[in-house]
Amino acid sequence: MDTPNTIVLIHGFWVTPRSWEHWKSRYEAKGFTVHTPAYPGFDVEVEALREDPSPIADLTIEAIVSHLEAFLDTLETAPILMGHSAGGAFMQVVMDHGYGCVGVGLNSAPTEGVRATPWTQLHSLFPVLKNPLNHHRAVGFTADQWKYAFTNTYTDEESQAFYERYHIPASGRVLFDSALANFQPGHQGAWVNFKNPNRAPLLFLSGSEDHIMPPAVQTSNAKHYKAEGTVTAHETYEGRPHLMVAGSGWEEIADTALEWALAHAAWTPSADRAES
Repeated sequence: MDTPNTIVLIHGFWVTPRSWEHWKSRYEAKGFTVHTPAYPGFDVEVEALREDPSPIADLTIEAIVSHLEAFLDTLETAPILMGHSAGGAFMQVVMDHGYGCVGVGLNSAPTEGVRATPWTQLHSLFPVLKNPLNHHRAVGFTADQWKYAFTNTYTDEESQAFYERYHIPASGRVLFDSALANFQPGHQGAWVNFKNPNRAPLLFLSGSEDHIMPPAVQTSNAKHYKAEGTVTAHETYEGRPHLMVAGSGWEEIADTALEWALAHAAWTPSADRAES
């Protein structure tokens, strides 16, 4: 297999593709073609979504996955996939559907079936989940809530700057649906087949101080993958919060993610697994 030359960066909730701005520039400087697809209706600036959050309120998991896969279908070769937060969960879903040559989830949200719910995660999501009416709304964080969930290891000044640069409301519908997925009959939108023998290699990267998606969430998610011969790994960065794609030290994480991806991109399923 040729070394992949395309990288697709999938953003999470409460942010837009702008959150990948530093990673995109760094990877492009290394000669890669880098795409940062937005969720449906998110292909506008942060400020526009704050002004009119209706595309956020109308969002569904199925629409996000379908939108991402339609974009991936336009690419000539299988890309390296990287997803942050909720983007890590959507990345896992599209990987389960056969997309990507390798995947890296940064502080990834869990897929269906992962029941690890640390207290800090519940506290981070409480501003949305406390009111059932938020299921039909776009719900933002205050600056203080943002700092607790995303930037708790940064200074107040750094956190405020990131809040102003990146923050948008999140979809109450998707958050409620994700929280209830394990209690609904049948497969929901974030379901993956953990026994899929043809899923490309997958790395989870966690920040030890992440409140909204603590390392326990990624640890549990990684342990669910059972298919023999597939590659699943998990590493934790000490002292890092949820917003690992920005802030001090992001370069080290970006380089580690790329190095691991390139080292594992040549993986192919064996013939017997591919036929199973």
